[in-house]
Amino acid sequence: MARHGGGRGWYGKVVGAALGVTMLATGASVWTAQAGATGGSAPNASASAAPGGDVEPVAAGIAHASDKGARGVNITIDDGPDPVWTPEVLDVLREYGVKATFCMVGTQAQAHPDLVKKVVAAGHRLCDHSVSHDTTMDKKSEAYQSRQILDAERMITKASGGVRPMYYRAPGGAFTPYSRKLAASRGMRPLGWNVDSKDFERPGTDAMVATVERELSNGPTILFHDAGGERSQTVEALRRILPWLKEQGYSCGFPVR
Repeated sequence: MARHGGGRGWYGKVVGAALGVTMLATGASVWTAQAGATGGSAPNASASAAPGGDVEPVAAGIAHASDKGARGVNITIDDGPDPVWTPEVLDVLREYGVKATFCMVGTQAQAHPDLVKKVVAAGHRLCDHSVSHDTTMDKKSEAYQSRQILDAERMITKASGGVRPMYYRAPGGAFTPYSRKLAASRGMRPLGWNVDSKDFERPGTDAMVATVERELSNGPTILFHDAGGERSQTVEALRRILPWLKEQGYSCGFPVR
């Protein structure tokens, strides 16, 4: 997975320890070919809207496949929520009847709980994207990784009104065996991607659309962003890509769990 390093300084250097959350115990808890890789029935779309209950561990392998099967596609939206761009992304998704997975940064969720609730109310799923989007997490101590993952889980769950994230996506793909097992023990399936739209670089809408169309054969999970900068190109790219996917016979679903 490509790392998105430079240009992420807008999050600042947030120190997870300062959040003062007691670390939770970490229980023990690749992409496979998409066709037939769903591993049984997936949770229904309303699963993420069910707060409370005991946490059930999930698989620690990095998920890529779609619960819609061989012609399924997963739209994933990273780094928000953002007060300007998240509502616009939500509008486009609603226009085309598409559900997506929003990989939220803990500090952003904490700052914009109204948007987290709107994402959930629209039937989308939540994903833990760490507290401060540190793309060097895999070089840090296990204690640091734990704070980044578990504090973000708490922040997102509180902002949503009690709805827990169903996935964990490491910033820049900086997974470690430890972080994957920790997330999985908290019921959050590690989430990868197959197609990077490159929207973070703002290459132009045409270039982003061409990238997705060209690289979709790599796998079903597509990466976009709704924060971290001006995202009008992303909004317009989604407006073109979503109907194109339908025309090609794809259905938008959620990553397997």
